[in-house]
Amino acid sequence: MKLKQLAFLFGLTTLVLAFVNQPCFAQLTADKHPIPREDRKQLTDGLRKSAEQLTRQLIDADSQRNTLLSQRGDVWFFLGEFDKSVADYEAMVELDPKQGDSHWRRGIARFYAGKAKEAAQQFEAYHSFDDIDRENGIWRYFSQHRAYGPAKAKAGLLKYQKTDREPFPDVYRLFSGDTTPEKILAAINTAEISKDEREKRLFYAQLYIGLNHAVEGRDAAAIVHLRESTANPWGPAAGYGPRYMWHVGRVHLDLLLEKQTKAQNANSKVKPAAESQPASSPDNGR
Repeated sequence: MKLKQLAFLFGLTTLVLAFVNQPCFAQLTADKHPIPREDRKQLTDGLRKSAEQLTRQLIDADSQRNTLLSQRGDVWFFLGEFDKSVADYEAMVELDPKQGDSHWRRGIARFYAGKAKEAAQQFEAYHSFDDIDRENGIWRYFSQHRAYGPAKAKAGLLKYQKTDREPFPDVYRLFSGDTTPEKILAAINTAEISKDEREKRLFYAQLYIGLNHAVEGRDAAAIVHLRESTANPWGPAAGYGPRYMWHVGRVHLDLLLEKQTKAQNANSKVKPAAESQPASSPDNGR
């Protein structure tokens, strides 16, 4: 890995880890978001500065363009600018077609950019590259659900024969209706495992339970679980993949809270009919 890439990853990791020791990660408060507003602004400002720096580097770069596109694509996604993220990931594959099948980030970005069919195709391609990873199967299910509806998504669930990392075998059974969120979380909380392993499993379980609720249109339930995954300290402190997925949960939580706020504001502007129209006077024949 080149020095510039290492420096970028170190800087971005430091930015994210700045929030791990915040009190909100130890215990959720009554606030709707597990990350305080000022800290969210600091994170967003830092990501935007990274995007600007990477754009300047791309203009001047005569090599390492793929690495820079990869880094900027991540930053755009973390900022919730999904079309820009897709564009950078697509440009990566144009430069190096060998990355196409394994580019799971492109699939997730396509999903959030409203390109569910293309996202499903990406996860199908990834399955030919790795037929063990049920996390990929989860995203194909989400993409199929959004593109074609729940019936086709359930009928098209990828089949897995080999053992996968926990808690994905259990989580994957959620989509076929063979388990429930309550059973998944109870199994993790009662398992004889280390604290770190429990935090890891809870992070992924809360993330995908929340995302499944969101895909099914149960926004309130999704917010509950995505708050838990965002507040979990394991995700942002772990390696590149888990940290990326922590951002996925954080970004989706932000989208749902923004949607909720807009709905509440719209409802507050609508007056009841009894208040908006004067009561009619009795007709005394005058």
